[in-house]
Amino acid sequence: MAVNEGQASRTRRLIAAGLIVIASLVAFLALAAIWVNRQALNTDNWTRTSSELLEQPVIRDRVAARLTDELYQSVDVQQVLSDALPPRAQVLAAPAANALRTQVEKTARKALARPDVQALWADANRTAHEQLLVVLDGGGTTVSTQNGEVVLNLQDMLAKLQQETGIGGRLRKVLPASATQVTLFRSNQLSAAQTGVKILRPLPIVLLLVSLALFGIAVAIAPGWRRRALRAYGIGFIVVGLATLLARSLGGDAFVSSLAKTAAAEPAIREVWTISTELLDQVAVATIGYGIVMVAAAWLAGPTRIATATRRAVAPYWRSPAIAYPGLAVVVLLLLWWAPTPAWRNVAMVLILVALLAVGVEALRRQIIREFPDATREEATRRYRERWDNLVAGSRRRGGSLRAGASRTAQSATTAIASTRDAASERFSSPQDASDTRLQQLERLAQLRESGILSDEELRAEKERILNPV
Repeated sequence: MAVNEGQASRTRRLIAAGLIVIASLVAFLALAAIWVNRQALNTDNWTRTSSELLEQPVIRDRVAARLTDELYQSVDVQQVLSDALPPRAQVLAAPAANALRTQVEKTARKALARPDVQALWADANRTAHEQLLVVLDGGGTTVSTQNGEVVLNLQDMLAKLQQETGIGGRLRKVLPASATQVTLFRSNQLSAAQTGVKILRPLPIVLLLVSLALFGIAVAIAPGWRRRALRAYGIGFIVVGLATLLARSLGGDAFVSSLAKTAAAEPAIREVWTISTELLDQVAVATIGYGIVMVAAAWLAGPTRIATATRRAVAPYWRSPAIAYPGLAVVVLLLLWWAPTPAWRNVAMVLILVALLAVGVEALRRQIIREFPDATREEATRRYRERWDNLVAGSRRRGGSLRAGASRTAQSATTAIASTRDAASERFSSPQDASDTRLQQLERLAQLRESGILSDEELRAEKERILNPV
């Protein structure tokens, strides 16, 4: 019977371990969903990312080239200049158009580096994103679905470029609207985008709850393995965070190689990947932090001497709900103010985190009550006082031992010096005996100096007295 129970216990633990592995994999998918959700469906993050992109010189160069291409593809600049020139000067229209193209792109790069133009870019992206989320099925001024397309309107930026280049209203009159529009979605993509948004919005929370549910099932089917299950889940979170960081690094190389048609385009595309995945990096680091907290919690509930002593020390306070939960509330308020991870700025994630913290506090509180049922604050105060008294007494004993050792050292030095002086005062019948005696005395002085009993000044004084007796 005992064998069957042991086999059943091992089976439950294996099932629990498998569930934790699956829960960790689901958490990995949740991280990807959280990143896509926050990057694609959050207007503030979208605008911030687009602004950071335009702040990079390599991106500004590509945007300037794009705007210049739009101008020259949408308008026959040579013909416009030819019409503006007198008949005899119309032959200069072609070289003037080529020279103007270089100047337009150079001026565009300078303009895009200015805060006012970057503000226009940020405003255009913010407006586009806000209306895109609201009217994915049509309508709007900056974002529309006319002719089956969703477009981003950059008319204000292009108008600013026209003013910078000196072409001004003449070119604006003949410039078609398509020159200032960037297509975001086409009609055949819009339906998929709408479906994707419907799935993506709740997906991070759903995946996270599924992961936690699997962990809960693992704990339930193997109750004697709870602490190890928590530690394994924490390690799983750490591995998931590290795997996400690795995927970001490898994915960047694949992203650049798949989109860059030329070597000149690689720096700009790499900057796009780096900046657009900064939120993914933050989420991965936060996941590693959560894993470390879970591993630390499992250690605190463990049998080690330090963990047991820590639980005993907090037992008189932690076992009282009137102290434990107000303390938890203070910690939660500090975390909300600090917001160390992006999750603490999301209402749904905050609720989940607070619930998990409450469960952890209650589990530890019940463990402490089982281990130390008679723990009282008076007993804890008495124990702390005894430890302080023992610490003070030990310090005093160590101080007395040091003083006694110093006294013995000084006495030994005095005895050694006296012995040397007594030996030096002896007279021998022959000069050879006196010479041997002085040599022995000098050797003893050297030994006393090496052992630290004599100082350099004492050594010189005794040596002088031995070599030049009165």
